[in-house]
Amino acid sequence: MKKTKILLLYTGGTIGMIKDYESGALIPFNFDELLQKIPELKILEHEIETLSFEDPIDSSDMNPVEWEKIATIIYENYEKYDGFVILHGSDTMSYTASALSFMLENLNKPVIFTGSQLPIGDLRTDAKENLITSIQIAGLQKNGKPIITEVGLYFEYKLYRANRTTKINAEHFQAFASPNYPPLAESGVNLSIQSKSLWRQSRKQNLKLHTQLNDNIVILKMFPGISENVIKHVLNLDSLQGLILETYGSGNAPTDTWLVNLLEEKIKNGLKVINVTQCSGGSVVMGNYQTSLELKRIGVVSGKDITTEAAIAKLMYLLDKNLSLKVFKTIFETSLRGEML
Repeated sequence: MKKTKILLLYTGGTIGMIKDYESGALIPFNFDELLQKIPELKILEHEIETLSFEDPIDSSDMNPVEWEKIATIIYENYEKYDGFVILHGSDTMSYTASALSFMLENLNKPVIFTGSQLPIGDLRTDAKENLITSIQIAGLQKNGKPIITEVGLYFEYKLYRANRTTKINAEHFQAFASPNYPPLAESGVNLSIQSKSLWRQSRKQNLKLHTQLNDNIVILKMFPGISENVIKHVLNLDSLQGLILETYGSGNAPTDTWLVNLLEEKIKNGLKVINVTQCSGGSVVMGNYQTSLELKRIGVVSGKDITTEAAIAKLMYLLDKNLSLKVFKTIFETSLRGEML
């Protein structure tokens, strides 16, 4: 049987660290020595090649320039490999993985993000299981074709659709959740794939790379007592083109006239405003309560059940496409990569 070829890309993060026993500090290890550190990889039925950022970065330093680097590596190596595993720090993994789902249009191969809470050299590490299972998932095929054809995130026995995830815990091994969409796969005694939950392209087209991301955006989280001066200051930023408005419950915001008028004026001048819920699960349903009727009237875009991480990625992806507000609203409220209902 032909071995599937997997490219393993290390960008940084805890998973690629080992402890320097002299200093006690965590340091990146040489990924050319990966098989020596994890001998279990030798018995996998996959041909694994490794690549590392020349200067691995902590995920707190991740940004759209680095996203472009990752996406370009996948694009340039797309025909050479059957699947891709991206090792990434957990803190911003959902942001990067969500962005990649939009940057890689017509993806028909698995791109699996993973990482760990403990370094790979630690005796109690979760890194080995996360890495080994991610590689197995990336290599899954049926009738010579990949089973997973989307960007996924694997952590602590579960594979999620990447743009549905959010980090929920800083110290538990179960660091991620997908509040509004079921896992794509679960790892136990057997690797169980939930076929009905997988993303499928309507038709096979060539992979298209999008690298133009507009980061002139901001998140504004509603809270009781937020002042007019603060919101005015945020909305009057010269370069601001997109706003993620984190509202209460199903998309509700204060009904103060000054707030509605400020947003309405900015929307008329071209600002794209997306309404997402602060709740960890559930959906924005504008008009469900009177407190969201005005937002709907002035042209605020419904984020439905999208995560904040995916909303940011989708907004950056769409802003530079010169869309009218009406077209932008229609496209944003449509699921492009399975990121919303």
